[in-house]
Amino acid sequence: MSLSDTSIGGAPGVDAPRVTSWNTVASFATYGEAHAAVDRLATAGFPIQEIEIVGSDLRSVERVTGRLSIAQAAASGAGSGAWVGLFVGLIVGLFTLGPAWLGLILGGILIGAAFGLVLGVAFGITARRRGEYSALRSVVATRYDLIALDGTASSARSALGLIPSPPAGPPAYS
Repeated sequence: MSLSDTSIGGAPGVDAPRVTSWNTVASFATYGEAHAAVDRLATAGFPIQEIEIVGSDLRSVERVTGRLSIAQAAASGAGSGAWVGLFVGLIVGLFTLGPAWLGLILGGILIGAAFGLVLGVAFGITARRRGEYSALRSVVATRYDLIALDGTASSARSALGLIPSPPAGPPAYS
């Protein structure tokens, strides 16, 4: 099985990368720079369907936002519970006639928020005992390579101004 025969994550309908050979056009420190280069290529009329952005050297980054407090856990639990209660209230409300559906929705929100608050406090207490903290996690690449497919890397470099375009005619000798 070749790379082109698979799909990303095995998900149907999602095309796998079409890389047949790695023809690196340029490397960038941020995704925004790579995206801007693709925009410049599109403006220059380059067929950008022949371009891919590949993130390399992935790292897991966890930005600590603070110590997890019981109040934060309670608020988060109440909010999550309210959403679940709203969902349940809407489902039950679909089978109710008259103005009673509003009471079902509001009751679902309030009961869901109350249960979520209790569970959030319980989680907050156990998390404090374990010394846990709140953090935002993400995966970032340290480099973004702009690659061109099927031998179009040199024309992409020219369109970006990374290498001079070849002269139109024979060189002039003086």
